[in-house]
Amino acid sequence: MAADTPILGVARGPHPQSLQYVKICSLYGAGFYYMPGTDTCLKIGGYVRAEVNLNAGGSFAVPATLNLNNRNAYFQDWRSRAAITVDARSQTEYGTLRSYLFMAATDDNSSRNSGNPAPGNLTGASAYTRLYAPAAFIQFAGFTAGKTASFFDFDTQPYSNQSNFWGSNNGGNGVEVFAYTAQFGNGLSASIAAEDAEGHQMGITNANILGASGITYANQAIPDVVANLRIDQAWGSAQVMGAAHQVRATDTGGVSNHPGDETGWAFGAGIKINAPMLGKGDNVIAQFTYAKGAMDYVASGSSALQTVTSDFPVTSTAYGPMWDAVVVPGNSLDLTKGWSITGGYEHHWNTQWKTSLYGAYGKVEYSDTASAVLVPAGATGSANWDYWQIGSRTVWTPVQNLDLSLEVMYNNLDTAFTGAALGDQDWVSGMFRIQRNFYP
Repeated sequence: MAADTPILGVARGPHPQSLQYVKICSLYGAGFYYMPGTDTCLKIGGYVRAEVNLNAGGSFAVPATLNLNNRNAYFQDWRSRAAITVDARSQTEYGTLRSYLFMAATDDNSSRNSGNPAPGNLTGASAYTRLYAPAAFIQFAGFTAGKTASFFDFDTQPYSNQSNFWGSNNGGNGVEVFAYTAQFGNGLSASIAAEDAEGHQMGITNANILGASGITYANQAIPDVVANLRIDQAWGSAQVMGAAHQVRATDTGGVSNHPGDETGWAFGAGIKINAPMLGKGDNVIAQFTYAKGAMDYVASGSSALQTVTSDFPVTSTAYGPMWDAVVVPGNSLDLTKGWSITGGYEHHWNTQWKTSLYGAYGKVEYSDTASAVLVPAGATGSANWDYWQIGSRTVWTPVQNLDLSLEVMYNNLDTAFTGAALGDQDWVSGMFRIQRNFYP
């Protein structure tokens, strides 16, 4: 209640100044206070974290290129991040008016190792030595406008610190949206959103996975259209969702020399079940997604998951090409198909300890014609591949708002193509993180 404590003004003349104080706002939960002289409630939050990743990128992300058992390759990522959030709300005749801002600055050692002759898992990585905003939006009368999570997302993977390869969750980077949510009562709601198509593009190619592509995405003409139907109740929550995505390639060699546009799509379903009978705060969450020509909803990872192992010279490689579409003979777009499932369970042992167990699996499928375009020299066979992960995280909270977590994950990539220098790969990645939280 210290924020409510009056501060005496200094008496000047016969009339002392009025008492001035900060008043607690209890309408929206802990941490809010009234901005003096207004009816707007404000909450400041954020966190500071330090972490180290082994055989993974920042925040345990699956790397685009990973060199295993190579002493010249860079395989550790040391990273720190500071973030601040500002949540401002006020009541109107149309309901709550809310604006939310999440700004963060991140630094890691990828830029300081850019000269490594074999940069390994940080090939093409960004050091993020800058300020950026994963979220910045306004909500009013059911409308949401700005940058936030996609309205397709359900399993945001709170059971892990990683930025998972599989699933529609993009690791908190956000996407620009204009959306409307209708509330029907008893926890039932429906949303429809126009979302920035560039935030959901996985890529288009007309070259093999080691070649230089002359085709990319053209400027978007139609935003992604995303819709969901959701229910939130005491037992948990569930959602069904769908998305339409325009696949539109650039011109090459002339104004009209481009494939015809195609429409990709995705649908999914998710469920979360609270399990207080097993532990206070326990829950199980899962999501399934299937897509054609809209692979960002199946996997939010790199457009080409590639794993290399062994010392010099490289003797075995596993490839996982990921594209929304491949330009095939006849100058047409062949849309990629794929599906994924993610899920996890988190158990709270007591107020200080919690442990999660989670897994993910996905499969990507190309036609024979598309595979023939993608196949690298010296290889044969299909471009189809699958990849699965299983991991566990334990978090210790010795004092309130301080989390120390240790996480390990086993990965297995069933490679695309066949050949003498190709083979399935498996590896273990790990992460240790310390994070000091204050109001989120």
